[in-house]
Amino acid sequence: MKKLRIGFAGNPNVGKSTLFNYLTGMHQHVGNWPGKTVEKMEGTYKFDKNGESYEFNIVDLPGNYNLSAKTLEEQISIDFVVDSNNDVIVNIVDAENFERNMYLTTQLMELDANLVIALNMNKFARNNGYEIDAKKVSELLGVPVIEIEANDGTGVDNLVDAIINAGDNPKHSSERLSYGAELKEHVAEIAEKIEADPNLLDAPSTWTAIKLLENDEVITAKVQNSSQAQNILTETKNVKKHLNDLYDERSEEIIASARYSFIDGLIKDAVDKPSQETQTTSDKIDNILTNRILGLPIFLVIMFLVFQITFTVGAPFQDWIDEMFGLLGEWLLGVLGENFVSSLIVDGIIGGVGGVLTFVPLIILLFLCMSVLEDSGYLARAAYVMDRIMHKFTGLHGKAFIPMLLGFGCAVPAVMATRTLDTEHDRITTMLVVPWMSCNARIPIYGMFTAIFFVTNQGTVTWSLYLIGIVVAIIMARVFRSTLFKGETTPFVMELPSYKVPSVKGVLIHTWERAQAFIRKAGTIILALSVLIWVLASLPVGVEYGSQASIIGQIGTFFAPIFAPVGWGTWQATVAVIFGGLAKEVVVSTFSAILGVAEDPAAMAVGMRALFTPLQAYSYLVFCLLYMPCFATVAMIKRETNSWKWMIFAMVVPTVVAYIGSFIVYNVGLLAGFG
Repeated sequence: MKKLRIGFAGNPNVGKSTLFNYLTGMHQHVGNWPGKTVEKMEGTYKFDKNGESYEFNIVDLPGNYNLSAKTLEEQISIDFVVDSNNDVIVNIVDAENFERNMYLTTQLMELDANLVIALNMNKFARNNGYEIDAKKVSELLGVPVIEIEANDGTGVDNLVDAIINAGDNPKHSSERLSYGAELKEHVAEIAEKIEADPNLLDAPSTWTAIKLLENDEVITAKVQNSSQAQNILTETKNVKKHLNDLYDERSEEIIASARYSFIDGLIKDAVDKPSQETQTTSDKIDNILTNRILGLPIFLVIMFLVFQITFTVGAPFQDWIDEMFGLLGEWLLGVLGENFVSSLIVDGIIGGVGGVLTFVPLIILLFLCMSVLEDSGYLARAAYVMDRIMHKFTGLHGKAFIPMLLGFGCAVPAVMATRTLDTEHDRITTMLVVPWMSCNARIPIYGMFTAIFFVTNQGTVTWSLYLIGIVVAIIMARVFRSTLFKGETTPFVMELPSYKVPSVKGVLIHTWERAQAFIRKAGTIILALSVLIWVLASLPVGVEYGSQASIIGQIGTFFAPIFAPVGWGTWQATVAVIFGGLAKEVVVSTFSAILGVAEDPAAMAVGMRALFTPLQAYSYLVFCLLYMPCFATVAMIKRETNSWKWMIFAMVVPTVVAYIGSFIVYNVGLLAGFG
């Protein structure tokens, strides 16, 4: 006889005891939990299935709305779920009170329970106007969801089959939870400290981390007895302060909001509520912003406005910083004179690093706008709108869109974020298309070219480049899914946080964190590469700095003919994209160093107009958008796939796509008379 130990979990009054009684009948007994005063209901259910005998040992867990370990009943349920002797947890859910019941479900998923959901009282819910797509809920949560009527046994046979299957094929229910990138990152930081003590791993480390953020007294006391207590509690304290600074809420409130955001996303995808139900303000706003017809145009208009604000407001600050670096360069030349050292400092360091730092105002403004959209709750809706489009046209959706969204900031963490995807096919496909999202490293390139060639349309041109990146990513994802990675994709819940007015402090912290990373990169990687470019532009000894006779000029001259068909086959443009393969900002550093911008900021515009027409400039921008990702991203793809094949693929295919895209733009532009 095959035996399975089953736990029944759920809110009070959801039909849990009714189902327990239906299955166990007279084969049940009442006692107390060991060492506890709480009553314990336990019973057996024996039956034959497909020629095999089964016995379910069923435990009716205390009814809980929450799993906070604050009450004896909650602690008993937690202990039972994490007990390795258990086979399956059946979560009984009241269909009419689906949203309220799902709060407990998310916590069972946090505990990584091998879960089966029994959706009860469906007839009553339907009579009151609720329609729940159980199949869709199952797909989104990644666990079986069975419709039952506990009072008359409807669907119970299907539930028993699901329990048997779950016992034979246990799953990690925590994999489908999504509480947003910010919270996920910080929970992972605490979990890493927890994992250093094996004695704390009787429950999932991420669950323990969440409980610490919720100020759970039982879990905190347990951690205080750990050998890693100081490291864990210090990290938790830092994360709590950081989250409080960002959201102006206590960490336990942030966790609760994250759960409800996840539940709201699930309901939006799989539940129809009665028409007469009073809509919340968020529901009314969502009727417009996530509308199947209006959602995408609204998203495009909002992003268009973001770029208009970024370049209109940022231009004067950019000019001021540019002028300051010019004055600094002139002053240093006056003090040091024309020599080897002054050339290194002025042409190499100020020209290279300064040329990139002039775009800090644009970076800050863009991040400021994006932080407002994120903290207000709109960015999650944009992801929801794009998720539907991505799924329809690429075969990727849900979890795959999260890394792509992160790619607008930086491709390196975006590639790392693909670890959460369920299949290798989805992971690699997403890794390969993430670099086509316009990361912040490309903003200096866009800013430099649009300021010189598209002065009155900077925001519009930049907006068009972001759109091209998204369209190319969608097309290539479909190509990869149809050829290299055939198969079904995994659906996912897009969490939908409540709308709120962003806190000034939170927006500023988000903006500073991202801008700081950009500035730090300028002071390290860009500095080192700028010095390298200066050395190559200065050698061999005796040649004119930054001339075609220099090493950098010879490198560019050798490869320049390759790019003649796309409109910009000059050595300067060629060598800039070559070094830009190491870090995209270096495209700007290379032009700045070669054209002597540190000595005379106006020289940049004059020199660039001698190299490009507006059509050639746009072709160049398209190439910079689409060609191989930076070296750090390529290295991360190699690390995540453990394959040289995919690393090389990630370098070669985007470059080929970029060449084709640039060729089309330039030649169609010529035919249209824009040459």
